[in-house]
Amino acid sequence: MKWSNAGANLPVLRSHNAALVLDLLRAAGDDGISRLELAEHTGLTPQAVSKITGRLREDGMATEAGRRASTGGKPRTVLRLVPYAAHAVGLHLDRDELTAVLVDLAGTVVATRTRGLDLGGPVPHAISAAAGEVRALLAGGPERVLGVGVGMPGPLDHRTGVPGRVTGAPGWAGVPLRDELAERLGVPVVLDKDTNAAALGLALRGLPRTGPGAADEAGRAGGGGAVVPAEPPAATAGGGGAVAPASPPAATASAPTAAPAPGSFAYLHLGTGLGAGLVIGGVLHRGPRTGAGEFGHQVVQLDGPVCPCGNRGCIEALCLAAVARGDLGEAARVLGTGAANLVRLLDIDQVLLGGRTVLAAADTFVRGVGAMVGDRAVRVVPAASGAYPVAEGAAQLVLAPLFGRMEATGSANRA
Repeated sequence: MKWSNAGANLPVLRSHNAALVLDLLRAAGDDGISRLELAEHTGLTPQAVSKITGRLREDGMATEAGRRASTGGKPRTVLRLVPYAAHAVGLHLDRDELTAVLVDLAGTVVATRTRGLDLGGPVPHAISAAAGEVRALLAGGPERVLGVGVGMPGPLDHRTGVPGRVTGAPGWAGVPLRDELAERLGVPVVLDKDTNAAALGLALRGLPRTGPGAADEAGRAGGGGAVVPAEPPAATAGGGGAVAPASPPAATASAPTAAPAPGSFAYLHLGTGLGAGLVIGGVLHRGPRTGAGEFGHQVVQLDGPVCPCGNRGCIEALCLAAVARGDLGEAARVLGTGAANLVRLLDIDQVLLGGRTVLAAADTFVRGVGAMVGDRAVRVVPAASGAYPVAEGAAQLVLAPLFGRMEATGSANRA
């Protein structure tokens, strides 16, 4: 396997127009899309589209997918994305588990690895475990690896790739995690909060591209989200034993099915901790210090139990305590209290629920949170995410710029 820094050198990354074309190819799927349709959807001239698609074919990222009957003239040649032309890795560093996924250009998960992890234990051990899982995942695998996206609990600084005083794992404060992994792996690495990564993945699944150069029918030829995460992170380049990934808990049959995420939503993730990812007007909202979404540390009970963050009566502490004693109804009520605050503060119209604890009893949480929100105009539903929402979203941190879904704020330093 060749470890590649090709993500920083691909021609599509040097051209916004090429990224638009590549995104339409991705969304068209196996059916493909013709050059004429690409020109119509992007507003580019046919000559410009031919030049761009020619470069993509030379780079192995696009190929012909047959011909389509035309209403006049000769049949049109259609093109499609080559998903296996490049891959990205997504890592989820949870408090008790490490998950690594390998995804292709279409966002399809092609391999996974999981292992136990003590995030609050020795930091060097955790970094070595993460690097080892990536190497094992890629052993004998794809030649072009665009990079590694990492999602972990906050707080952290997504620009510098440095965690802060992570709740329950303060030893991470000031550790240059992004640079450490990049140096060990020799590929670009991006770091973000776990809930931000999951929210980005959800938004890219559900939102159609909008704005100049995108036709109204882009949903048919190339749907996908027009999410441009605010102030995205700059990427830098730089073994433990695998266990068979456990099947994630399924939502109960009576729980509502999530519709595609709208332009504004809150993703609430309840697992080993509690946090939120916020998408406002189609934009992933991080805040200038990646501090947005520390949902679990709202104080709602002044004389409540002590939270690992140091405060008393945080929603996370109350919610996890209820879960520990088996009172999921109370946990849902506490979660709903925070959700109602978000709805009133931000005027969002959808709350997506995820995380292993929620999905193990989705109907209970949907009913409980919905009752506390108390607004029929706000949909409370399980998140329509993949099996590993944080890890898959972390991989999208790497892929999104390739398809024009992020505005880069700086060039990558390459190993």
